[in-house]
This record gives sequence, C-alpha cells and structure tokens, in this order.
Amino acid sequence: MINEQIRDREVRLIGENGEQLGIMSAKEAMKFAREANLDLVKIAPTAKPPVCKIIDYGKYRYEMARKEKDARKKQKITEVKEIRLSPNIDENDLNTKANQARKFIAKGDKVKVALRFRGREMAHMATSRSILDDFFEKLSDIAVVEKPAKMEGRSMIMFLAEKR
Repeated sequence: MINEQIRDREVRLIGENGEQLGIMSAKEAMKFAREANLDLVKIAPTAKPPVCKIIDYGKYRYEMARKEKDARKKQKITEVKEIRLSPNIDENDLNTKANQARKFIAKGDKVKVALRFRGREMAHMATSRSILDDFFEKLSDIAVVEKPAKMEGRSMIMFLAEKR
C-alpha cells in the first residue's frame, strides 16, 4: 500500500535515510512524505503498529524486480529424466542406459527408472525387480534411491537422485 491507500490510525515511520521517526498518525506521516517529495509505503503491514517508510516508490519497485530476477537466475531447476527398461534387457543395454542415467544425475537432474511390462511379462514381475536393483548398483557411487521401486499400472518405477 502506498500514500492515500494507508488507512491505519497510527503507523511507525522510518525516514528516507533509514532513521526512526517514531509512531504517529497516518496523516502526519503522509505530510512528512509530501515535504520530502517522496511516497509513503507500508513495508510491514502485519506489525503493531504497521511500519511505513518514506521512499521513492518507482525506484523501490525497480530494485525489488531486480532482486527477484537475480534470485531466479541463481535457482537451479531440477528436471526429472526418464529411463525406460524392459524385463528382458541385456547386460550391455543395461550398461548403456546406466551411463545415460549417470550423465543426467551428474548434471543435477533426477532420474525416473521405469521397467515396462507388456503381455506375458506381467507373470514374472517378482524376478524383474532384480533388474532395477542391478541398475541402481551401477549408479550407487553417485546416486541414492529417492523412492524405492513400486508398481504403478504396468510399470515398476523407481526414482534416483544425486548423492549429497
């Protein structure tokens, strides 16, 4: 809230240089702001009494937008990459998929390993869990199991994440 939008009976006022001007009515605070040719901005509405500051509102908004932009720049967005396996996968194919997952994990992404069952493969689900265990063993030096293997429909799914 800025200027006339502030309807509180009394506010704690902070001057343009950061000095405390004390508790006063909102009208008095507005008068101080007009004398300085600046805006009265409510910066802590939940405080008792609310805290208002005399600042240039346009400059304040610009600085806040810049801070937000810098914070977004520094964020690392983790993606979830999926690796699909089948119950009758060969050892070399498993190694290739593990190397691909290793690259994803090294980049900081999470890996969803899905073991897809089709047709009669559904009858041998118990023996297929060892494929996911072998896959994890190949990556155990850089990855941890975030969610253990469990059935979801016709797939057995496990999530791997980077070791901290």
